[in-house]
Amino acid sequence: MDTPASRACGIHAARLNLADYAVNFSDAHPPLTRPQALIEAERCYYCHDAPCATACPTGIDIPSFIHRIAQDNNRGAARAILEANPLGGMCARVCPTEVLCEQACVRNTNEDKPVEIGALQRYATDAFFANPGAPMFQRAAPTGRRVAVVGAGPAGLACAHGLALRGHDVVLFDARPKLGGLNEYGLASYKTTDNFAQKEVEWLLSVGGIEVRTSQQLGRDITLDGLLASHDAVFLGLGLQGVNALGVAEPTASGVRNAVDFIAELRQSSDLSTLPVGRRVVVIGGGMTAVDAAVQSRKLGAEEVTIVYRRGADAMSASKVEQQWAQTNGVTIRHWAAPQEVLCEGGAVTGVRFAATALDAAGKLVNTGETFTLAADMVLKAIGQTYVAEPAGKAMALEGGRIATDAAGRTSLARVWAGGDCRAGGRDLTVEAVEHGKLAAISIHEAMSVPVALVA
Repeated sequence: MDTPASRACGIHAARLNLADYAVNFSDAHPPLTRPQALIEAERCYYCHDAPCATACPTGIDIPSFIHRIAQDNNRGAARAILEANPLGGMCARVCPTEVLCEQACVRNTNEDKPVEIGALQRYATDAFFANPGAPMFQRAAPTGRRVAVVGAGPAGLACAHGLALRGHDVVLFDARPKLGGLNEYGLASYKTTDNFAQKEVEWLLSVGGIEVRTSQQLGRDITLDGLLASHDAVFLGLGLQGVNALGVAEPTASGVRNAVDFIAELRQSSDLSTLPVGRRVVVIGGGMTAVDAAVQSRKLGAEEVTIVYRRGADAMSASKVEQQWAQTNGVTIRHWAAPQEVLCEGGAVTGVRFAATALDAAGKLVNTGETFTLAADMVLKAIGQTYVAEPAGKAMALEGGRIATDAAGRTSLARVWAGGDCRAGGRDLTVEAVEHGKLAAISIHEAMSVPVALVA
């Protein structure tokens, strides 16, 4: 928020010329051209039992879709992708392919460059969305069953799509005014340009059978008991609503923000020149959110942006590609440091004092006794999020602070499934959340296909 207090401490909007915003927030990785895609597709060996397909959390038949691109059959390629991953267009943009399918590519054995699977996946899905033609999937005959899906992020959308295809009626609830979850509110703008998240949602809903109810928050507008009373089953794709604390005193001061809120505000802005940013920005954390917040701060015109992480580079949850992207865009990354105090003056942040850290002989993270201070007029907290259990209103079994489920997403409560980031044991990846939703849809369908009514 641009206020007199924020401006006094160095936080300003309109740090750049208007033309600079369009350039800075344009597509970070432009799509392949047709000649590029055909050449890249020819590099694929079309392996039998391809390791790249095994490495894909949604099990996309990667050699098959790449072979179809080589044959100039983009619709067929898109079908192979979207059958396995209904959010395959977004996943092509944001998946860490370098540690998933592309890391498993056999081209890595004799060369230092795998097939660009992510770029080819985007090429095929972009071609389809640009000219979809006849519907790709047909909904089955109505079953008369009704399922509530709470949370319209990747897991909820995939579950709703899978259930609707099988003929069930789905009511899709979300607390925000737009569907998409992190795809709409939590990713850097340069990763998903031209309103792609909403275009993908519109296509997914076009299968029919999905009723949308936005601005409906579990625990406030709807309850789990109420949903179970009026639906045959419930899927929870609640995400992570809590933000971890720094572990030190967090003063109420201008310039201290949660990184997720900063990113969401930027994603929903119609005029980036109106968004205030500090001259010196410190981002605390080591994940993808930290990188997205830091890079976008630079692209908004911040002069100095530093990511500070308490461990080394190998321990950061942001991939090496993301770390390099941050550094390429002028972000400094400092490792082995933990915040000790947020410094303020006159109600505005002025910096952060850090303690140097190291691993002791037992492998425990400890402070070395050395400290340093980074000047800052904006501090963005990106040290992880947590599942907030209270809105569900039921004593579901938890594991590690998230909802415990079996492999198909069944929770400890009858007729309740869960998936995505709120589910225990995941890697907090968009593509994995999609797979959770897919598997839960299959499990719910099978449970509702037995001749015993699920609604009392």
